[in-house]
Amino acid sequence: MRVDFHKMHGTLNDFVVFHDLGGKFRLTSEHVIRICDRRGGVGADGVIVIRPSEHADFFMDYINADGSYAEMCGNGIRCLAKYVYDNALSDKTALPVETRAGVKILQVFPGADGKAERIRVDMGRPVFEPEKIPSTLKSVQVPVIDCPVESEGRLFQATLVSMGNPHCVIFVDEDPDPLPSRYGPAIENHALFPARTNVEFIRVESPGVLTMRVWERGCGETLSCGTGACAAAVAARLKGFSGALARVRLLGGELGIEWNGNNNHVFMTGTATSVYVGSITL
Repeated sequence: MRVDFHKMHGTLNDFVVFHDLGGKFRLTSEHVIRICDRRGGVGADGVIVIRPSEHADFFMDYINADGSYAEMCGNGIRCLAKYVYDNALSDKTALPVETRAGVKILQVFPGADGKAERIRVDMGRPVFEPEKIPSTLKSVQVPVIDCPVESEGRLFQATLVSMGNPHCVIFVDEDPDPLPSRYGPAIENHALFPARTNVEFIRVESPGVLTMRVWERGCGETLSCGTGACAAAVAARLKGFSGALARVRLLGGELGIEWNGNNNHVFMTGTATSVYVGSITL
């Protein structure tokens, strides 16, 4: 099976992206692991296959680097929007895309060259009920703020949020750079999270300005996580560290997040970049 693909990234969270609107490709987890291998394959944090949808213009079939399926990927869906717009699969600047976390509406902002430059994504409402995140916590106040989570002998205080996928957001006073690799694996697989979880370590630089490092479920440490940035901004507002607008600084760049609180939707704005086009035989 030969696959023609685009290598893309959203704030250096990188993906192998291709479309299969005719239903020709049936990817296995072994295929995805081979594609994402940074020595023996193309190398990526995940694979995005753009498929037809009965509920939107396209369906984002997103698979993590370890071959596991993910409900949603905020950086990945911006790359999908750029792919379909730049390759004339759609000329819409308001683009509905189905994900495993529901239909998301994307706003495409073309640049001077006529190609998609920035994308604003309606990420939907954050979910706080423990059983929907999912978490095994019972009879707790919702939202879950400052929940004790232990990892490698250290006790953290976490805020739990779902953005279509689970997030454990931890605010720290120290440099967050070394924390994901040390504490992320144990928290990802903590008994509190029956479907595992993404883990964000956040330092508040000033009101509404957040430095974030992330350990992604199924990927390990990545340079950026769009849903994680949204979860971090939501948690920051819940804890009084941010207002409606937040700038989330990641190793791969910066994302703008807007959440007006209460039952409102979260909006994420960022870039998407096409790196190169290639093909691989699986």
